[in-house]
Amino acid sequence: MLALLHGFAQTPASWREVEATLPASLGARAIDVPVGATWDDTIDQLARSLDRDVGPDAIVCGYSLGARLALGLLARDLVPAAILVGVHPGLASEAERAERRAADARWAERLRQDGTAAFLTAWEAQPTFATQARASADVRARRHAERGALDPHALATAMEVLGLGAMPDLRAALVARAHRAHLVVGGDDAKFLAVARTLVHQAPALVIDVVDGSGHDPTLEQPAALAAIITHAAARLTSAVL
Repeated sequence: MLALLHGFAQTPASWREVEATLPASLGARAIDVPVGATWDDTIDQLARSLDRDVGPDAIVCGYSLGARLALGLLARDLVPAAILVGVHPGLASEAERAERRAADARWAERLRQDGTAAFLTAWEAQPTFATQARASADVRARRHAERGALDPHALATAMEVLGLGAMPDLRAALVARAHRAHLVVGGDDAKFLAVARTLVHQAPALVIDVVDGSGHDPTLEQPAALAAIITHAAARLTSAVL
């Protein structure tokens, strides 16, 4: 079984195009990411949800925020293995986390004051997402509509509870579990490609796949290529750890 975890300001439907290409034998299921009172509480809730809805032996594949949560599960040995798409392992210092918490608080305040639509206009204009213009207009419009229907107060809470400022530094935990993880990153996602290569340098047992023609979100930009990588990664991890 394979559990799919979506990114921030997304829904399980963001995996639609990827799921359509994955082999049925994987038993892939997209999960609605919970938001608990804290990072650790969210990991606990997510573990219970996976155990109930997918099964205790499911490999977890997450994108961005979902990848960080998948890493959180792996770090506590709550899942056998994880495929991490566009993952950040956590900020290294409390000073960095405090700076990020302040930035996340500003985004959260914008959500609460201005609503989801205005927030998304600013959020999607960030350079990280510039390459998404290459995706089909229909898919982009559907994704935007799905995001626009999300509750701004719930998104603000997710930003505060699950942002990088609230996440612990899990780099050491990932390095220690390198044989149980598989990194995936867009070839045009310079920031996260550098993060992934640094992780591989620290833990040569880590495997990294690069999605050509994609920026930060290959679920949107290259879903078929991502599905092929996930299929291969799941088979490798199954052989390695299950």
